[in-house]
Amino acid sequence: MDYQKRADLLFPKVTKTPIEVEAEFPPRNLPEGAKVTRFAPSPTGFVHFGGLFPTTIGERLAHQSGGILYLRIEDTDAKREVDGAAEGLIRTLSHYGIHFDEGAVIGEDGSVCDKGAYGPYKQSMRGPIYHVYAKELVKQGKAYPVFTTQEELDALNAVDKKAEIKAKDWHEDQSEQRAKMLEARKITLEEVEQNLNAGNPFVLRILADGDPEKKTPFTDLIKGKLEIPENDEDFVLLKSDGIPTYHFAHAVDDHLMGTTHVIRGEEWLPSLSKHIMLFRYLGFRMPKYMHIAQIMRLDENGNKKKLSKRDMGANMDDYSRMGYAPLCVCEYIMTLLNSNYEEWHMQNPEKPYTDFPFNIKKMSTSGCLFDFNKLNDVSKNIISRMSAEEVYSQVTAWALEYDPEFGNLLNAAPEYAKEIFSIGRGGKKPRKDLATWADAKPYMGFFFDELFAVEDAYEERFAKDDIKKALEAFLASYSAQDDMNVWFDKIKTIADSLGYASDMKAYKADPTAFGGSVADVSMFLRVAVTGKLNSPDMYAVMQVLGEDRVRSRIKAMIASL
Repeated sequence: MDYQKRADLLFPKVTKTPIEVEAEFPPRNLPEGAKVTRFAPSPTGFVHFGGLFPTTIGERLAHQSGGILYLRIEDTDAKREVDGAAEGLIRTLSHYGIHFDEGAVIGEDGSVCDKGAYGPYKQSMRGPIYHVYAKELVKQGKAYPVFTTQEELDALNAVDKKAEIKAKDWHEDQSEQRAKMLEARKITLEEVEQNLNAGNPFVLRILADGDPEKKTPFTDLIKGKLEIPENDEDFVLLKSDGIPTYHFAHAVDDHLMGTTHVIRGEEWLPSLSKHIMLFRYLGFRMPKYMHIAQIMRLDENGNKKKLSKRDMGANMDDYSRMGYAPLCVCEYIMTLLNSNYEEWHMQNPEKPYTDFPFNIKKMSTSGCLFDFNKLNDVSKNIISRMSAEEVYSQVTAWALEYDPEFGNLLNAAPEYAKEIFSIGRGGKKPRKDLATWADAKPYMGFFFDELFAVEDAYEERFAKDDIKKALEAFLASYSAQDDMNVWFDKIKTIADSLGYASDMKAYKADPTAFGGSVADVSMFLRVAVTGKLNSPDMYAVMQVLGEDRVRSRIKAMIASL
């Protein structure tokens, strides 16, 4: 077989050689040990939590080592592409602290463009590059065409492939496919010319030389040492429209773009033998692979299931709507990535998560469990350490987009709102009321007259007359100028006047001796002033509300009794 002639017939317009292409993509000038990683999504929809997870790994590996993180858009499947998806994923990832050094970026006109010397970074624009290497494989006798007439192609496209597969015996189908594959390898130069002259489309397949009974040793950075069966399948390199498959495109692109580490899901492990063969055929050095376990969740029965696209928490856009601060999500991901992150963070509470020495060896090989409760705990801890200014700024920005009524109230009274957020903030044991910005309105809404409502009722065991007397006595002695000790002493005096215990130790020793306790008197005030049985420190609340508002609400409660 004259492979050179076959290559020229199949790719007459390809004049470049691999050597010439390589010259256009010189090695990167990076420090010793620097890693080059990438996020290479298909623009088919929203960013999945399972996409942010490996991208965070890539970002940490690259930037921790003084390397490069780049974004490559794998848009070779035009039928599945969603308009605006590429722009959306770039914005979403940026929102969660993923900033690309090069690759596909959003330009001034809002469209996706390239930044960097190793583009184009959209695979749909790299067709001529793939064809150079495809022609080279044909020239070396490592790839061959399989032609299909247009009529056959139309018939194939009309078939319900899922129904057809279900109707067949799988083993017979596999055997039949292998027989067809071996027969297709025998195509002659004359047959190639005849088909091309007839205008018949072709797919380009690799000519596999593997023996599935033999194993290839392979070391995965997470899974460890593996033995991979050799590939004996002549898988497709180029589809009939000249567009490459994922297998072919990623090998060429990762080589030319200098990728050192590929992070992807363990569902790609069965394809690894194909990729080992491809890199060998192309003469490329393989990047290091990290096959990460799937993100799991617990179903209603407590069983582990894969976090699917339909599950709450899968779509990263949901986190913005729910009010999670990006930093909280990022730190939660770090707790999933490395088991020692939380210990490190306790020892370094003031340091950003980017200072944490992320370690591949500390990653789980069995998969991570997505848990909203854990996310909320992480989030509460982080928000409790933020300044009132930071919390106000982020809550207001969120509320203006997702709850404009609340957002406008915050925006109209910034200093008042910051006073509210200052309650219980700072110190060794700050309050942890907020897990999301959506929690702010239920937590602090009562501070605004427009949102105030009495939501909780007094317990029936308390006589209305006792409640009324306590509230009236408080109004008679209340002064906003009192310090906390004076303020509380007055409440204890009210308790004594009602026959309630002002000393909690005495009350606990014999509760039957009293009608109630000073804590109950405080509760009478709390419901009147905040409308809730639970609230932040009442003295601090009254200081922020101001004397006029406090008196007005207590009077309204007395009237309602």
